[in-house]
Amino acid sequence: MKINIIGGGPAGLYAAHLLKRERPDATVHVYEQNDAHTTFGFGVVFSDQALDLLRASDAETLEMISCGLETWRDIELRIHGQTIRIDGVGFTAIARLKLLEILRQRAESVGAVLINNRVITRLDDLDAADLVIGADGVNSLVRRTHEQAFGARIDYLDNRFAWFGATRPFDRLTQTFKKLPQGFFNAHHYRYSASMSTFLVEVDASTFERIGFEHMSEDESRRYCQEVFADELAGASLVVNRSLWRRFPKISNARWSVGNCVLVGDALRTAHFSIGSGTRLALEDVQALAQSVADYPDSVPDALASFEARRRPIVEKITAAANQSADWYDHFPQHMELPAWEFAMDYIGRTGRVDPDRLRSMSPQFVDGYDAWQAAAASS
Repeated sequence: MKINIIGGGPAGLYAAHLLKRERPDATVHVYEQNDAHTTFGFGVVFSDQALDLLRASDAETLEMISCGLETWRDIELRIHGQTIRIDGVGFTAIARLKLLEILRQRAESVGAVLINNRVITRLDDLDAADLVIGADGVNSLVRRTHEQAFGARIDYLDNRFAWFGATRPFDRLTQTFKKLPQGFFNAHHYRYSASMSTFLVEVDASTFERIGFEHMSEDESRRYCQEVFADELAGASLVVNRSLWRRFPKISNARWSVGNCVLVGDALRTAHFSIGSGTRLALEDVQALAQSVADYPDSVPDALASFEARRRPIVEKITAAANQSADWYDHFPQHMELPAWEFAMDYIGRTGRVDPDRLRSMSPQFVDGYDAWQAAAASS
């Protein structure tokens, strides 16, 4: 069996490891346009649930990842000059480059062939394969090649965002919302190592246009955002790594495979960064794909049909929540009109998946604080 994987990010590398592990007789090639030491972005977030799922199916890989994890138990919201902590929401983060190094080691350990610095412009440029996996992200060549057959759809949010790094670690995953004379700003910041953090800055479309970010250089944007969030950075600096302003694409596909081509990860569908599930979904995609290939070793069509059947219901549930969260962020200035505690409750309920009983069980201190605020507001 010959397998070509387009894209050497987390999805592509992990697919190579799992498929070669399940099918030692297979020839598995991964084609990546960048070199082995280049990546874009800074940290990768995993929820506790994501780690539990990985632990159940691949404890050895999880053990390697766990050595580089930064862990916290709370989310912190900064709004209207107040700081509100939401307890009991466990997350971890790891440097994206470190994660890729681990997954590269895992792929090579089973004999997958990793080909870097290879830009693929047409699928026909590659040798024929029994299975072609599009793990090539938002701008997937595999999806674009068969766009109509996949039933691909891309809708863009209005907000703009840029990924920066920060030269200081934050204690926990923090959301800072600011209303300034020049507009509305939101920063998602969390540490991914003992000395560094991801620092994603988001603005609404009006603020983006008013400030003129579109006409700024990467460094000009960095310096502007560093000044806006000077209090939070506390003397630290923002750093860039292709920190370009983008609109988030909501990608979906009516069909997950066309012939012997299948999509995984962001090539298949995106999950808004606000729920921290993009990498988790990508890794779980390839877990399910590898299992389906193992279940149907003699039929790629049956394997791909099994993959979609077993995986689609799970993915649709998560992406529905992610899309609700994305829409909430696309209107975050309107939500900022709420008082701080009301805003926090609106924030935690934005996906529609957290009912009052679950919230009280998960975050009792936060709920107690909200109840106390309500009581004080009613008596004033």
